[in-house]
Amino acid sequence: MKKIALMVLVAACIVSALIVSPTLAQDEVIKIGVLQLVEHSSLDAAYQGFIDALKAGGYEDGVNIEVDYQNAQGDQANLMTISERFVKNQVDLILAIATPAAQSVASATTEIPILFTAVTDPEAARLVESNEAPGMNVSGTTDAGPIDKQLGLLQELYPDLKKIGIIYNSSEVNSDVQAKQAEAIAKELGWEVEFGTITSVNDIDQVATSLAGKVEGIYAPTDNTIASAMPNLAKVAEEKKLPVIAGAPDMVEAGGLATVGLDYYKLGMQTGDMAIRILKGEAEPATMPVESLTDVDIVLNLNYAKAIGYEFAQSVLDKATKIIGE
Repeated sequence: MKKIALMVLVAACIVSALIVSPTLAQDEVIKIGVLQLVEHSSLDAAYQGFIDALKAGGYEDGVNIEVDYQNAQGDQANLMTISERFVKNQVDLILAIATPAAQSVASATTEIPILFTAVTDPEAARLVESNEAPGMNVSGTTDAGPIDKQLGLLQELYPDLKKIGIIYNSSEVNSDVQAKQAEAIAKELGWEVEFGTITSVNDIDQVATSLAGKVEGIYAPTDNTIASAMPNLAKVAEEKKLPVIAGAPDMVEAGGLATVGLDYYKLGMQTGDMAIRILKGEAEPATMPVESLTDVDIVLNLNYAKAIGYEFAQSVLDKATKIIGE
């Protein structure tokens, strides 16, 4: 009888385990920390693309994942505080949106998987050993844009242009890299280059005003500080009737003439697909090459063109992917 009772007890335990274990697995919530540098449309779109990709892959916030979204509002102290909190809370994965955010979380942990998006040059930012083989706990997607095509478009629109101004935040690694690339390309096109450097949003009006008085056109790369205050830059440039070529479509929509740029929503979705592979245990950042988008959009802003007295040629309109103000 004792043997029978023991066998019944063992069987009951097995049945209980079979019933309880799947429930526990289903109830396990994956914690994802998201650190965004600052609020502006490009970075916001990247975040939304990331969330939508996760949901499409079966990971939904409030169901089987818990997303802790934090915006540092461009403040370095906030970046570090939030990064340290993610580590303390032992999140399972971190998404860093923009270079300073990625640098902050990468300095806070070498254990938690980190994915970045909207980072122009991961190698220069020392986030990875190389784009092909990151080698650490960090990988993601780059928003390195086709600066040659962007300035080539400006040349097509303004064939007589001789001097261009480049405005950027000199304290952001990604912006400094783009500014140097733009300078080299501009000189190949035979243009003179004038720089306008800022360190915060508060500098934009003064620097833009000074720059606008010296040049015939302005180039604004995918700089987070500039992007967050494009209307300010556009207002100054409009007064001088200057074309502004921006690094991203959302920047053009906020106050620029044109660009050849990336869709940040798609970039975020691509980063979300990378996250799914990590969450499923199919990959790890150290061996995941940094990814980029291959397709670009030609975006024109008719409202801005009208404001500066410019009219796009039909040949340019015909090849545009998106026209604002139609």
